[in-house]
Amino acid sequence: MPVTSISEKLSVSPQPSIEDIQSLRDQGFKTLINNRPDNEDTSQPNTRAEGQEAKHCDLSYMFIPVMADTITEADVRAFQRAVDESDGPVVAHCQTGKRSLNLYLIGEVLNGSMSADEVVEFGRSRGFDTSAAAAWLKQHAARRPQVKGFFDRRTLSVQYVVSDPVTRKCAIVDPVLDFDEKSGATATINADAILDYIRDNALTIEWILDTHPHADHFSAAHYLQEKTGAQTAIGERVVDVQKLWKGVYNGPELATDGSQWDRLFAHGETFEVGSIKAKVLFSPGHTLASITYVIGDAAFVHDTLFMPDSGTARADFPGGDARILWKSIQKILSLPDESRIFAGHDYQPDGREPRWESTVADQKRLSTHLAGVTEEEFVALRTKRDKTLPMPKFILHALQVNIRGGRLPEPEANGQRYLRFPLDALQVAAWK
Repeated sequence: MPVTSISEKLSVSPQPSIEDIQSLRDQGFKTLINNRPDNEDTSQPNTRAEGQEAKHCDLSYMFIPVMADTITEADVRAFQRAVDESDGPVVAHCQTGKRSLNLYLIGEVLNGSMSADEVVEFGRSRGFDTSAAAAWLKQHAARRPQVKGFFDRRTLSVQYVVSDPVTRKCAIVDPVLDFDEKSGATATINADAILDYIRDNALTIEWILDTHPHADHFSAAHYLQEKTGAQTAIGERVVDVQKLWKGVYNGPELATDGSQWDRLFAHGETFEVGSIKAKVLFSPGHTLASITYVIGDAAFVHDTLFMPDSGTARADFPGGDARILWKSIQKILSLPDESRIFAGHDYQPDGREPRWESTVADQKRLSTHLAGVTEEEFVALRTKRDKTLPMPKFILHALQVNIRGGRLPEPEANGQRYLRFPLDALQVAAWK
């Protein structure tokens, strides 16, 4: 039975006989992966027989059956784990070895270790037609959302347009309404730049998404909905934030049922951006209502994780909690390592240029607040650091707008709009 070496750890082969399995052990293999569904051919050994013989030969055995036209990313990841966790060389088989090789190649491209353009030639050089892997990757790339970030230097916020390259439909995440606290002026510079990008790229807006009511900028969600008619959404726990801040502003007219948005998302709820699947992770700790949008392979975490050199978000706002923030971060870091993380702010440590995209793997390995840090250490670090931080300069301006879905106060009798600014409402000033 021919065995073809693919990497230092992996080889692939056609269907082995029961007798061949002992030969594989004698060649030094430690793990056998079967990628062939049972009953493809009446002459093939089934997985039970293979597994029993592998055990008899002291080989680890994994059954990951796939069909060429129905391979999923979950299959690819399962295959990768089986190879990575083996304590020695691995041989994987299907009928000819081609599906096993396709699983490997797809995984290498998804991990960034190989380009999609290399897949067919890699297979050809080893006697395999791997065009099916190339086709899978092309289709997968078409389902990977495109993400455009817009950095607002005034608030150091990042806004996003996430789009499906197939349907040309998109969502806007955490848009900023411009506000100058010195003059009291508002503007739509940021929001209009987003609309220009959407128009120039022939996109259609399906969603305007808030991750939470922001304390450092006004939300442009309401303005953008008026301009486009797209539906707005936020996490369902926004009602808790509304009730909390209604008392701060002494505003009896405020509805605290979340009715200012079209959709209130619960943890685990799913939706779509075009043809791309999306889900919601409840991510409290920074606020009572924070959520993460996972759209395809892209997670929009806003004030939870920053770039690795900036660490994590503060947890001392009313309703915040450092320990709960830690638990929320662990949920985000349980996403696949290659998942893209898009932060909602970048504070440009050491004056570097703005950056806002990392990966789960980057965060685990490099985050100044997370890498090698225990839960207790994180809580102590976060609590100590938060005591030194002043409140965001816009917090009392912004929350009264943002708990109303980005709606500015209604004009009074003279036609002028007024913000309410309570004194001594937040007893958390960092005087030193």
